[in-house]
Amino acid sequence: MPKLITTRTRIADLGKPRIIIIGGGFGGIEVVKALRGFKAQVVLFDKYNHHLFQPLLYQVATSGLETSSIVAPFRKMFGSQNDFYFRLGEVKKIDPAENSIETSIGRVKYDYLVLASGATTNFFGMAELEKNASCMKTIIDATKLRNKIIRSMEYALLAEEKAAMKSLMNFVIVGGGPTGVELAGALSELKRNVFPRDYKELDLAEMQIHLVESSPRLLNGMSEQASAKAFSFLTEMGVQVHLQTAVKAYDGEEVLLGTGEKLFSRSLVWAAGVKGNPVEGLDGALFTKSNRVMVDQYNRIKGYENIFAIGDVALMEGDEKFPKGHPQMAPAAQQQGKLVAQNIIHLIAKKTLRPFSYFDKGSMATVGRHKAVVDMRGGIRFQGAFAWYVWMFVHLMSLVGFRNRVFTFFSWMWSYFSYDRSNRLIIGRNEEKSILEEPLLK
Repeated sequence: MPKLITTRTRIADLGKPRIIIIGGGFGGIEVVKALRGFKAQVVLFDKYNHHLFQPLLYQVATSGLETSSIVAPFRKMFGSQNDFYFRLGEVKKIDPAENSIETSIGRVKYDYLVLASGATTNFFGMAELEKNASCMKTIIDATKLRNKIIRSMEYALLAEEKAAMKSLMNFVIVGGGPTGVELAGALSELKRNVFPRDYKELDLAEMQIHLVESSPRLLNGMSEQASAKAFSFLTEMGVQVHLQTAVKAYDGEEVLLGTGEKLFSRSLVWAAGVKGNPVEGLDGALFTKSNRVMVDQYNRIKGYENIFAIGDVALMEGDEKFPKGHPQMAPAAQQQGKLVAQNIIHLIAKKTLRPFSYFDKGSMATVGRHKAVVDMRGGIRFQGAFAWYVWMFVHLMSLVGFRNRVFTFFSWMWSYFSYDRSNRLIIGRNEEKSILEEPLLK
């Protein structure tokens, strides 16, 4: 039987400018949308066939949403767009001299290239921690974390020794940004509303949720008022918050904190930092310590005329309001994506380019039912139930696709009225197998 070997991307030369976008995150899909109707060949490369709404990954991990609620297939999103091509493949290298990219499915040329490859988890060189911790960057990560949370409770029922049982029921989250705060709150709601019904044999008072943050406060990108209120919400919900505390090591069972304290947990979730995820070949570009590539005011990678970078992988200096670069959040990526598409059109038409100016709409985070914090543009700040409804509305309307909005809305309504999380499924059996084989459970 002949082998299925792909050596080319099968993208015909139509005699039009070819614009290749690497990555279908928030920024990448905005570039594609903004080029709709323009006479150019638009090619999107991604190693997954779907766009992912990352801000709600924690809800998949804590059984609040189905995986299908926060993903949208690229071909469905852009199927009606003329001269659009999607290719499932990983970009290995950029060759600026040849105006081409080398991918896992072959080599293809471009006229203009947009790097929107996002970010990856930053473990700051701690290899042992990277090996043993869970993270949340993809839908696969979220599903694995959900498996681990539910399995840990199942295995706690089997533990004869109390120390083993407690280590399975203890959860440590590292990073006090929105992801860490929201995940800690969601786990607390599982402990309060769901697990007492599912695991009547367990004493849920033994379950501990720790949130560890190295800085003096939570939600560093938000106001002091929002930070203080989030801290208050979490402590009221029983979460143990450790501020000005760093994690030094984690071997899969024991968490060593910078204070010398030890926490015993089989589940550590790392939400403490990200780094840029660039592609090899940009030898003339400048990179920061966090692996972000330096771009000019038009989001062109410094040293190149026809290669742009947007979102988490890019860093633009010169904005007085954001001297360390724009936040690695969806709004910045989306705004940059729209402008880059317009500037590419201007380049082709030999018009003047427009510099990027970030419009900061504000930030928000939810902690739990009727508990959220919102900082809006103009210094408007509010917390509590109204902030929670605002958070839900904004995230619901930000989801890609009517179907996803409907599914998410009904899932949230079910959880609201029933105090239940319906998607408590373990998918797969093998990744946690070693826990059952360890002496602690004998």
